[in-house]
Amino acid sequence: MFTKFGKFFSRMSTAITQPVPPKNFMSPIVIIGALFFIFGFVTWANSTLIPYLGIACELTISEAVLVTFAFYISYAVMAFPSSGLLKKIGYKNGMMVGLLVMAVGALIFIPAANSRTFGIFLFGLFVMGTGLALLQTASNPYITILGPIESAAKRISIMGICNKGAGALAPLILGAILLKDSGNIEEDLLKMDAAQKAERLNQMASQVILPYVVIAAVLVLLGVFVYFAHLPEVKAEGEDDDATTTSASFVQRKSIFNYPYLWLGFVSIFLYVGVEVMAGDIIQVYGNAIGISLDVAKHFTTYTMIGMLVGYIIGIATIPRYISQTAVLKLSAVLGLVFTVAAIFTSGYTSVLFIALLGLANALIWPAIWPLAIDGLGKFTKTGSALLIVGIGGGAILPRVWASLGEHVGLQQAFWIMVPCYLFIYYFAVSGHKAGKKEKVQS
Repeated sequence: MFTKFGKFFSRMSTAITQPVPPKNFMSPIVIIGALFFIFGFVTWANSTLIPYLGIACELTISEAVLVTFAFYISYAVMAFPSSGLLKKIGYKNGMMVGLLVMAVGALIFIPAANSRTFGIFLFGLFVMGTGLALLQTASNPYITILGPIESAAKRISIMGICNKGAGALAPLILGAILLKDSGNIEEDLLKMDAAQKAERLNQMASQVILPYVVIAAVLVLLGVFVYFAHLPEVKAEGEDDDATTTSASFVQRKSIFNYPYLWLGFVSIFLYVGVEVMAGDIIQVYGNAIGISLDVAKHFTTYTMIGMLVGYIIGIATIPRYISQTAVLKLSAVLGLVFTVAAIFTSGYTSVLFIALLGLANALIWPAIWPLAIDGLGKFTKTGSALLIVGIGGGAILPRVWASLGEHVGLQQAFWIMVPCYLFIYYFAVSGHKAGKKEKVQS
């Protein structure tokens, strides 16, 4: 049965196997870098939307965290359909369509704000996530195979700088617009009667319209740019060709279900994205919940992003010249464990600081897991990449579990769910990435 499913998935997308010639490296890197900047801005804008919609739509913390659920669950739902679409319309057209879908999602915020309906906001976020699923399903394997697999983490780190640089800007810009004087607003709402409160909340909800109209316009313009830009199409390998073209020269197998290390990589990505979202999107809610004013807490995501930027710079400077991708992954998992436990056993701003430092610990996990998980897949490279994109759904599930658990044991103690996540990532770094990588083509 697994073999049949594997054949089905492999038919949905054709593997990317031929790297772009070295002389063409710069142009694709610049274009993909611009896309990763957009990924980052739209994704980490959610850190501001959570407390903002919590006030405007009168939500509990557990309800507000549905922002991340609606956004990230779209990856799990749309990754394989996105892979199939890319096979039919091509890489460049796929990027353009993804950007336009994201623009539609941003425009859905207009009726959501006018009606102050949380469900419509969630639908808009799901649509934006759908566009991102299409973009990421193509861009991550593309940048991975653009050069030697041993230095893939370095190239992904460069993309990470674009992503998290935008992620640092998003809460500063949107926080200044959406959460301006939010501390006083919360106090004033307690003193208002029902009519005054409704009017003030309607006014607050309308503040989201202009920023997301601008975001939609930028997405449309970038889509047009990508369509006319010179971006070499990566070559696809025929599905009937059993030859493996990766550097590892592993024997080609019958389906993606015959690659244990890929599935362990999928679990690692699922857990990683969950802890990354908690460190980035949840930190504002956590800071506010332990008594820090939202006027101050709205900047906390930026600190997490700065930590990630530092991590990416370290990765670019050291991988693979001074340290291997597997060694970096081990170190990152250990740092994640240390910072998580420190955040649980400290208090106030110190606890928040350790959550922000998780940005440093998390930075090189994605760049290291990705090449280790898809190396040796041959014609299943893109199908395997789509599977890893499904793992982004961890950003939907784990924050929701954290919020629900926090209602019973407290938000700080709920961070214990991060510990097994980092332990599994450490296992993948030590031995999981080698599971099933024993057979090689005899020369």
